[in-house]
Amino acid sequence: MKKAKCKNKKKILITIISVVIVIAIAITGANLLSVRNLIEKGNSYSKVEFENQLVPQKDDNGNWYFTTDGDFKVMHLTDIHIGGGFMSKTVDEKALNAVATMITKEKPDLVIATGDIAFPVPYTAGTFNNYSGAKAFANLMERLGIYWDVTFGNHDAECYSYFDRKAVAEFYENEEYKYCLFQSGPEDIDGYGNHVIEVKNTDGIITQAMVLIDSQAYIKDNLIESIKGTYDNIHPNQVQWYEKEIKRMNAENEKIDKESVPVKSLAFFHIPLVEMMDAWTEFEKNGFKDTDNFKYYDGIIGEGGRRVYCGLGEDDLFEKMLELESTKAMFNGHDHINSTTFEYKGIQFSYGYSIDYFAYSGIDKVGSQRGCTMITCKPDSTFTIDKYNYYSDRYDLEGFTREEVTMQFEDVTYQTPLE
Repeated sequence: MKKAKCKNKKKILITIISVVIVIAIAITGANLLSVRNLIEKGNSYSKVEFENQLVPQKDDNGNWYFTTDGDFKVMHLTDIHIGGGFMSKTVDEKALNAVATMITKEKPDLVIATGDIAFPVPYTAGTFNNYSGAKAFANLMERLGIYWDVTFGNHDAECYSYFDRKAVAEFYENEEYKYCLFQSGPEDIDGYGNHVIEVKNTDGIITQAMVLIDSQAYIKDNLIESIKGTYDNIHPNQVQWYEKEIKRMNAENEKIDKESVPVKSLAFFHIPLVEMMDAWTEFEKNGFKDTDNFKYYDGIIGEGGRRVYCGLGEDDLFEKMLELESTKAMFNGHDHINSTTFEYKGIQFSYGYSIDYFAYSGIDKVGSQRGCTMITCKPDSTFTIDKYNYYSDRYDLEGFTREEVTMQFEDVTYQTPLE
């Protein structure tokens, strides 16, 4: 009798294990098929046509630079959130289409995506594989023939993802991606992707520099902190690296033209600085009127809760920017509904429009927050910032289609004050 019961238990256990294995194989197969479909979707777009595409070179320091005496156009994208699994196929294809449409129209010299390119959440995407979303995006950019770069967001390598930040950095540095300008950065500096891209004129003067910084992820790398949203800050040795890079570029410019010092720069990262929250709070408390420190340009703070989901600690990056007088604007993402641009203490803060069709519940049905930012760097080191909504007539392109959405913030400039 006991032997019969034991045999039955073994049969049940074997059956359960077999079912689990079959399900795992089925999910793996479905995910592989989804990635292949996303690659095919990316390959369905044509290469962007340029009259004269600028081609970057590397200097003796190993930094990429472009040379032009004309305007240099940077497209800022953020929070693309490609799940890369069988459960997110439809929204992933919409995200790729949005990116391809806007790039085809704008023809930027460089695209910088500030994090959360991948979003492999298993219970919504059906996969833990964070390479899948990154691969779909990289393939699209290479197909379009656009020079591109990325900074890391908190979702690009979660604690439960297959691959950590170092592995993802190595993925982007793959020589297969000839248009990708990503660099992991110095090994003795915290984070991955701390690097600089320069724009020079034909005299060799740096007229604008793009400083890309890893804004880290969570204070502690575990699932609880991820769920709680205990976001980290830019680390002290990264601020020291930033200062060193600005001074290096100043020294290079000074050899050619002392009037071009300090070199002008723009900063790109994912998680907003604490000063973005400080500045907006000052604006709100003043009845949404400009202050001596604050000048409003456009956009909204549409997030609920903390409104600005910055790091929970402090860093000295903004103070160092004020001291060095180089960086005149910074661009970030992270908060998908926030889209404001304002000036605070002489430096512009600019949220990028998000691409996200997936991370926020129901966000694929609304569209006020979806689009891109175009930054035009001028030969005299000035720049302009223009934001374009994806559903505007600007992107009525032949051969491209867009989904119907509700414009949830139409004619709204900013939200109610903090409680």
